[in-house]
Amino acid sequence: MEILRKFSMMDYKSMATPMMKNLKKLSDLTSYLYLVDPSMQKESIGSLVYLVNTRLDIFFVVRTLSQLIVEMRQFHWVASKHMLRYLHGMVGYGMRYVLGGEVRLEEYTYYDSAGSGIESKSTSGCCFSLRSAMISWISRKQNFVALSTTKVEYITASVASREAVWIRKLLAGLFYQELETTLIHCDNQSYVKLLENPVFHDR
Repeated sequence: MEILRKFSMMDYKSMATPMMKNLKKLSDLTSYLYLVDPSMQKESIGSLVYLVNTRLDIFFVVRTLSQLIVEMRQFHWVASKHMLRYLHGMVGYGMRYVLGGEVRLEEYTYYDSAGSGIESKSTSGCCFSLRSAMISWISRKQNFVALSTTKVEYITASVASREAVWIRKLLAGLFYQELETTLIHCDNQSYVKLLENPVFHDR
C-alpha cells in the first residue's frame, strides 16, 4: 500500500495479470521509445525488488524490468505502472503456510530457451516448495548459448540441483532429521530420457 501511495496509483483500475500482453507492440511504436526520467523508474523497480521477497508472482516481471534499467524508455514505465495496477488488485493475497505434513522438499524447474533477444541466451529458473508453500526461487540467465532445449533444461536442472543440496543441508540443520528424497519436476522429455540412459554419448 505504501508503494502504491508513493507512486500515486491508488485511484487506478486494477489489472488481472502482472505483465502486459502487448509489451512487444509498445516497444515497436515510436511514440513509446523516448527516454523517461530514470530516477522515478529506478525508484519503482527498487520498491518492487523489495516486494519480491514476499510476492513470488511478480518475480519474473520485476527481473525483466530490472534488466532494462540502464536506458529506460516510455514503454518500460508503462509496464511498471501495469505491475503496480496488478498489485493494487492483489493487496489482500499472500503466501499461505499450513502446519503439518511431511517435510519433503520439491523442486520445479523451467527454462526460457533463447529468451534474450540480444544475446540469444536462455534463462534457467526453479522454485522450491516445502509442504504448502514456496520457500526459495531462482531465475538467472545462462552463461553461454545452448544449441538445444535438452541442453538448456540439463543446465537448468544442474543449477537447481546444486541449490537443492544447499537447501537440504539447511533444512536438515533446522529440523534435526534426514529429509525425504527431493523430487525434481520438469517437462522436457528429451532431458528425462537423457538422465535415464546411463550410456555416454555426445550430448
